[in-house]
Amino acid sequence: MKKGNPWALLPVAVFLVVFIGSGILFQDFYAMPAIVGFIIALIVAFLQNPKRSFHDKLESVTQNMGDNNVMIMCLVFILAGGFSGAVQAAGGVDSTVNFGLSILPPSVAVAGLFVIGCFISTAMGTSVGTIAALTPIAAGISEKTGIAGALCIGAVISGAMFGDNLSMISDTTIAATRTQNCAMKDKFKENFKIVLPAAIVTLVLFLVLASGGNYTVSGDLSYNFFKIVPYLVVLIGALTGLNVFIVLVLGIVLSLAVGLITGSILPQDIFMVVFQGPDGQGGIKNMYDITVISIVVAGIIGLVKANGGIDFILYAIKKHVHTARGAQLGIAALSSLVDISTANNTIAIVMAGPIAKDISTEFGIAPRRTAALLDIFTSVWQGIIPYGAQLLYASAGAAAAGLALSPIDFLPYLFYPILMGISALFFILFGNRRKKKR
Repeated sequence: MKKGNPWALLPVAVFLVVFIGSGILFQDFYAMPAIVGFIIALIVAFLQNPKRSFHDKLESVTQNMGDNNVMIMCLVFILAGGFSGAVQAAGGVDSTVNFGLSILPPSVAVAGLFVIGCFISTAMGTSVGTIAALTPIAAGISEKTGIAGALCIGAVISGAMFGDNLSMISDTTIAATRTQNCAMKDKFKENFKIVLPAAIVTLVLFLVLASGGNYTVSGDLSYNFFKIVPYLVVLIGALTGLNVFIVLVLGIVLSLAVGLITGSILPQDIFMVVFQGPDGQGGIKNMYDITVISIVVAGIIGLVKANGGIDFILYAIKKHVHTARGAQLGIAALSSLVDISTANNTIAIVMAGPIAKDISTEFGIAPRRTAALLDIFTSVWQGIIPYGAQLLYASAGAAAAGLALSPIDFLPYLFYPILMGISALFFILFGNRRKKKR
């Protein structure tokens, strides 16, 4: 096997140094748009290997950018954004939140927040949106019951990361399945069996820690179940194996129909809500960044691969790893490190996915398992790093509700992300023993 060239990984290292450096310097990991960092990395990649002509390098970049899986991933991103904008404009988000809260048992308020967070994030496909919707409710429960605010909001974050990892319309799921070229339903089944024990233990912990609390959610909790139907159709359609393009187009059409029938969407606005959602910040427009980033990262990986960077990683892993179990641990470590460095689990999957694909091919790991591991371990760290969007949004939402809580305050109560990682490690280390015995 080729030893490869470690210097070919310089563009990735430059991106991490520039991105992390700007975050530390400005005390804000979102001060530098990720796409700017990746453009710098792409320029560095072009400057390497002067023996190759600029035309040859450009061909390596564009061929990888135009890869079938990359283009499919970008198209799915766009359709997922369109569905998100349409269903939000139709009132699906509000109805989903209110439906979940209306069935929340008052005696198990904190555990209920976790369950509702799981439901809403799986339906919406966004952890940040779930946190934004439920944090004010969690703060209210804390105020009226005396239960620690960090515990209540920790339950919300935990539930949000459940759906971020599993939802069929989550950009992490889209990126993980497309980089590994596997069906969403196969990844979901593989992923679900790994994280289910973590979810059950998390629920028990919240029940025990907040037992005896009693709280009735106040305010208008009216909902229209008709507006929740598009979410259910997309979820069921994806689980049954219906083509993702058909599922999302059906979801968009159904959402627009529901919006028109209920009066939530005016006829003249049907195209605009698909493009930018009801608030001008969602829809297809919201997917521009990750779509462009995916294409540029694919180009960088094309040059890194042509210069021997991927061969170097595979050689290094094969030198120290001799089993599929070890390779899975390597994929877990790779995705974890990239997410810690970028503070964005979708970008982390887009970056680590092609390398993980080569590792899984080399060691005979099923694509659905690799996709699940990528999504799980990036979600683990995304749910606990204090500088990630999830904890920052939770802290800002708590402050708006009158609770002075920093992202660090939530860490002791983020049971689900931590247990999700432990459960995944257990499945890697012991999950295949029974099959081998047979």
